[in-house]
Amino acid sequence: MIKKNVSLKHYNTFGIDVNAKEFASVKSLEDLKSILKSNPLKLLVLGGGSNVLLTKNVEELVLHINLKGIEICEKNNKTTQIKVAAGENWHDFVMWTLDRNLGGLENLSLIPGNIGTAPIQNIGAYGVELKDSFISCEAVNLKTLEIEIFSNDDCKFEYRNSIFKSEYKGQYIITAVTFELTNINHKLKTAYGAITNELKQMGVLTPTIQDVSKAVIAIRQSKLPDPKKLGNSGSFFKNPVVSKETFETLSKQFPNMPNYAVSKMEVKIPAGWLIETAGFKGKTFGNHGVHKHQALVLVNYGGASGHDILALSKLIQTTIKTIFGIVLETEVIIL
Repeated sequence: MIKKNVSLKHYNTFGIDVNAKEFASVKSLEDLKSILKSNPLKLLVLGGGSNVLLTKNVEELVLHINLKGIEICEKNNKTTQIKVAAGENWHDFVMWTLDRNLGGLENLSLIPGNIGTAPIQNIGAYGVELKDSFISCEAVNLKTLEIEIFSNDDCKFEYRNSIFKSEYKGQYIITAVTFELTNINHKLKTAYGAITNELKQMGVLTPTIQDVSKAVIAIRQSKLPDPKKLGNSGSFFKNPVVSKETFETLSKQFPNMPNYAVSKMEVKIPAGWLIETAGFKGKTFGNHGVHKHQALVLVNYGGASGHDILALSKLIQTTIKTIFGIVLETEVIIL
């Protein structure tokens, strides 16, 4: 059922209070197709609302994807394939896999949002990305209303990017995602970030996937604010990737600049370090600002508008460009 003039404050993790002229929450494919048949193609699709900054009232129909269900499709001695509906909460699903000793998603614990929006962004954390365990997704073509299946290769995954964020932007709604996870011989990734140190503090010498998840959760909780308590969308900016030559030049001026090799020719620099070095960490601007524990996170202390957050993000981008000559790209989708 389509509702009129609905506040989206509780449908985006920034807690930005804008109105949708029309709003519908869909719980089945039949409902979804029925609404799409009787409405124009111009619409805004919201899942968990964890990666979006709303800067104005929405004139389009807002579709809240609330499809539920987890299904084991295939299982052998080594791996299990699981199909998950788009409306399932991401972290809840990760916990579901760990309860069954299924490996592959433990580094992605506590990432906000829902399953359906995860492939669009190719979400990632601590050296792991969604594409590493992604098999395929099902998506409704908004023109034909047919379900199409996209393989890992079809999605053209890149760092925080996919075909659904580029050439197919606004043309499909993802309804389900299939993952392949390990049953045994889990490949742990603990070298990225502070996971190894956290495991040591936990007294864990031979970690399990559950231990890695606990370490990731502890790290994230120590650095990142809970969106239910403080409006935010997690990491607002992408970590920039620069040429090795550019990094070597910068490292002469900033010898403590952290870095991660992407290839023989490219280096990734933590955006949080750049923002902190520029003096923004913990800085407040009235009812919004930069989080005190993690400079990558912009926060709404209550009552901030989308324009307030956007203006702050642009100030940060301009400052980083001036100091380092690096262009910061937003990870958050701005509407």
